[in-house]
Amino acid sequence: MAKQSGLGVTITVDDASGTPRDISNDINSFTASTPRAVQEVTGVDKSAMERLLLLGDATIAFNGTVNTATNKSHDVFKTVTSSSVPRTVVIDYGDVSLTCELLFTDYSIARGADGSLTWTTSGVLADGVAPVWGT
Repeated sequence: MAKQSGLGVTITVDDASGTPRDISNDINSFTASTPRAVQEVTGVDKSAMERLLLLGDATIAFNGTVNTATNKSHDVFKTVTSSSVPRTVVIDYGDVSLTCELLFTDYSIARGADGSLTWTTSGVLADGVAPVWGT
């Protein structure tokens, strides 16, 4: 399969005890970024930029609907602001998956004027290991 839609994505995140939990049904949208730092190394003898790729990074943001059932999103994220333990995150969509160890830096819950109860959280790379795209 070559081109893919965003349908049928599976997302697992470790809970505080390190157990992977499938919270796909609670996540409404997400973004994942795997940027690399760049060093400009252009010599005075060049007429265009030269660059070297440096350290890799990863950031992920999840947006979801509050689910307080056992082992669902609230259980997974309720301790992120009181723990410095990295969480393994796997985003799997068909032929490929992204795996990385993240520190989650926030878990925010919002009640909308329409009565909706949603949450957001974001994570940053934690362990010095570049994120891995697998097949």
